[in-house]
Amino acid sequence: MPLRLIFMGTPDFAVPTLLELVAHGHDIAAVYTRAPKPAGRGMKLQVTPVEQEARRLGIPVLTPTTLKTAEALEAFRAHNADAAVVVAYGMILPQAILDAPPLGCFNLHGSLLPRWRGAAPINRAIMAGDAESGVMVMKMDVGLDTGDVAMAERLPISDTMTAADLHDALAPLGADLMVRAMGGLERGGLQLRQQSEQGVTYAAKIEKAEARIEWSRPAREVLRHIHGLSPFPGAWCEAALDGEAARIKILRCEPAKGTGAPGDVLDEHLTIACGDGAIKILELQRAGKAPMKAADFLRGTPLKPPARLG
Repeated sequence: MPLRLIFMGTPDFAVPTLLELVAHGHDIAAVYTRAPKPAGRGMKLQVTPVEQEARRLGIPVLTPTTLKTAEALEAFRAHNADAAVVVAYGMILPQAILDAPPLGCFNLHGSLLPRWRGAAPINRAIMAGDAESGVMVMKMDVGLDTGDVAMAERLPISDTMTAADLHDALAPLGADLMVRAMGGLERGGLQLRQQSEQGVTYAAKIEKAEARIEWSRPAREVLRHIHGLSPFPGAWCEAALDGEAARIKILRCEPAKGTGAPGDVLDEHLTIACGDGAIKILELQRAGKAPMKAADFLRGTPLKPPARLG
């Protein structure tokens, strides 16, 4: 018999899971998401991707600012849900909320726990040079991604992958995994295992200060740094363009041959020297402009030796 579920999620990463749960016949009693925020040039209130899909599906949407009050707990319990599914919700669930559904609350996390617990697991895995990532379904407790794991799927990370690429690969993988986990829960056969105490790392929120490119680092580290921050917030450097220092975000690159002082432009194809080796820029974005291919950028803005990126 399908489960009656509360779904809690906010960004587009969570949308495939909501859609798959609905497609597999589960009864979504309510969707919890973050409140609309002003965005864009007009600073109009923008609802979250999850709210957009929930309203399209006719599912009631709640946007509480806290879950710690007696009123919030009473409203949560009133849904009479068997379990809750949480995907990138962005709000801490207190113990009373975790205890409310009789079968528990289950989180989809975008890493291979216990590695990269926390806010930015996709970015951190790429930036650290990890060979693989994945998704895991865990039964939540009050710790930061410390709950017992039910199911997992692994995915290789190549040096060509940006954070956007990995995000887009993990989202449907996670949706399928959560549907299978809820199927096991429905049948009473979902098995849980405690997370290892070895290999724990934390995926701290990305800070703006981290985004500046350090050309003195080895080429592969520079490449992974760039890809781990692409497209947002975007790894950046400065270049002298039209006689002025301009900030450039680099969105995609590849390994290249060449030597020079870190930051040197080595040819007319945007090959840039690093502390060891070089990278070739493939996609970039000037401040206030749309992202573009390097070839398109070079047609309007020649950047060649002896220029240097600072």
